[in-house]
Amino acid sequence: MINVLIYHEVADYTVWKAAFDSAFDWRRKNGECSCRIFRSAGNANGLTLFFEWESLEKARAFIASEELKAKMASAGVKGAPRVDFLTEVHGIRRSAAD
Repeated sequence: MINVLIYHEVADYTVWKAAFDSAFDWRRKNGECSCRIFRSAGNANGLTLFFEWESLEKARAFIASEELKAKMASAGVKGAPRVDFLTEVHGIRRSAAD
C-alpha cells in the first residue's frame, strides 16, 4: 500500500467535485483503495487529496497518465498539482481512553 498526497487549486469546487465523482470507477480500476478530500482553510478551491493506492507502480502510472491530465484540465484544475508518494513509518490513533 502506498499513500499519495496531492495539492492543487481548482477554478470551482462544485464543478471539480462532479468530475471527481464521475471518475470513481476509473480510479478504482487503476489502483485507488481510498481517498479523503480536504479544503484549505480560507480557500474553498485549494484542495489536498489523500489517497491510498494498491502500489507505488500503479500510483505513479496513474498520476503520469495523459488521461488524468485531460480529466484534471476539464475539471478546472489550475496549474500543475503537487504530488508526493508516501509510505507510513509510524502512526498513533488516539481514543477517549488515552
